[in-house]
Amino acid sequence: MPSTPATAGSRTAVRPLRRFAGAVLAASALLVTAACSGTAHPAKGSGAAAAYRLTDKTPAAAGAIDSFTWSIYAEPTSIDYAYAFDFPPNQILSNVCESLLRWNPDLTTSPNLATSYANPTPTTWVYKIRPGVHFHDGTVLTANDVVASLRRHPDPAVGSAWVNSFRNVKSIDTTGPLEVTVKLKKPDSTFNKSMAASPGTVESAATLAKAGKNYGSPKGGVNCTGPFSFASWTPGQSLVLKKYDGYWNPKLKARSGQIKFVFLSDATTRVNAFQSGEVDGGWMVPASAYGQLRSSQAGKLYFGRNTTVADEVVSNLKGPLKEARVRAALLMAIDRKGIVKAGAGGIGEVADSLVTDNMWSEAPAATRKALTKEMTRYPYDPAQAKKIAAQSGVQGRQVVIATSPLDSQTTIITQAVAQAATAIGLKPKIETLSAEKYGTLFTDPAARKGIDLFLTFWYTSITDPLDMYSSLETGAFTNYGGWSDKEYDKAVEQAVGTYEPAAHAEANAKAQKIALKELPWLPLYTQPVSVFLGKRITGVQPSIAYLYYPWAAEIGAKS
Repeated sequence: MPSTPATAGSRTAVRPLRRFAGAVLAASALLVTAACSGTAHPAKGSGAAAAYRLTDKTPAAAGAIDSFTWSIYAEPTSIDYAYAFDFPPNQILSNVCESLLRWNPDLTTSPNLATSYANPTPTTWVYKIRPGVHFHDGTVLTANDVVASLRRHPDPAVGSAWVNSFRNVKSIDTTGPLEVTVKLKKPDSTFNKSMAASPGTVESAATLAKAGKNYGSPKGGVNCTGPFSFASWTPGQSLVLKKYDGYWNPKLKARSGQIKFVFLSDATTRVNAFQSGEVDGGWMVPASAYGQLRSSQAGKLYFGRNTTVADEVVSNLKGPLKEARVRAALLMAIDRKGIVKAGAGGIGEVADSLVTDNMWSEAPAATRKALTKEMTRYPYDPAQAKKIAAQSGVQGRQVVIATSPLDSQTTIITQAVAQAATAIGLKPKIETLSAEKYGTLFTDPAARKGIDLFLTFWYTSITDPLDMYSSLETGAFTNYGGWSDKEYDKAVEQAVGTYEPAAHAEANAKAQKIALKELPWLPLYTQPVSVFLGKRITGVQPSIAYLYYPWAAEIGAKS
């Protein structure tokens, strides 16, 4: 989460500006139809047009293109994969570096730099490494490179943002010329899945040793195996990738000779650049521009799969929001449909959970049906919410809501939450922080002192609800309010230690049920991924997987 208030992730360590940053969205109630194929999400009301449609894949490229320019809303602080836990670095690195497994646009996982993997015992994972793969400097990928890359995450000297993915790892060793074996202290159902994201990224061991502290910087760059290689980085302006002709995967060979990422933090500037053709595309389109870009002759707006939920984090469980029923009352008093309409341009849906529905795709049908039936929901009812809050005697007590003046979406959400607090008898105080200070709410407990609520956009990096729910375990770095529930912890640990799909899903369901009853975080709404493609290019698959999948390799010239 870069130039906007950001959140951290579901692991630990320093996940600076990650999950909030995303869209610099503005107030707009425009309805949009943007798609070639996919699932329509109809607007409410008789005769209403589709609010949006999810597109699985834009029209395939007709041929190669010399280069294209891509807008990115903030400059990365580093492109070191160990710290890549935010939209700017990840959307660049996904085209340059690769992981052992691949998270695909349809949110499935498949082999990648590992041709196969095995789980011979509950605490052992064995990876067969793909032969004949070359790094961008021409050297050949070996098991030693994989071991060196993975070992960086649990190394305290590195301070990886993904250290929690390795919390149950005992050892990582080469067990053959093209074989790596990971030994766990205890079974961990998420470890192998995380090998499709940044935790599984592979870099040349020689490059890591040679670059040292310069690795991932404008000076040091990176040396990986993806369809594009690092070319140059002009601080404050742009970062350039070039096609790697020696790429191993013929299905994902780059169709463009070059990509130039330009850093455009101002939303209006980005939209104007789309319209003028100065840039050819970009992720995270400002909601205020949906209508404008929908009818634009400069290109087309698309929406795709996402795993993001906008939440209010309850960061003070000793104040007026101490009781779960008060938190429930506050959620019932928030006009979440109004937020979607005014803050997200009408593109999104009220969230009943802390994870999106597609996170349950691997769960048995019976579990999914039970989840829908048994889920605790909080319909908008300010009058009833006020009665519930009155039972706790919190009337007149102050609640501090942190915000940052970075976009109108943030302002709209904050105002809606403040109005809800007033509706149930609390006295809201909005604490406006700079983007930098807002970011520290996710990394420094001291920064959260005196703050009762703050906003995050939280997405998962694997297709598993546990990626979210493990974040709220007792003592987890990302459990910002210090919430603790023994039964919840038990359910999470059961899910972590269970590989069998049905039992794993059932344990996840138990954790979700408790989380939605206790509400340590308040789910607000979900929204799709947005991407704009100028009239010169096509081929991208709109999906949150762009953070790990080489999306730019499929972009080429229109017919």
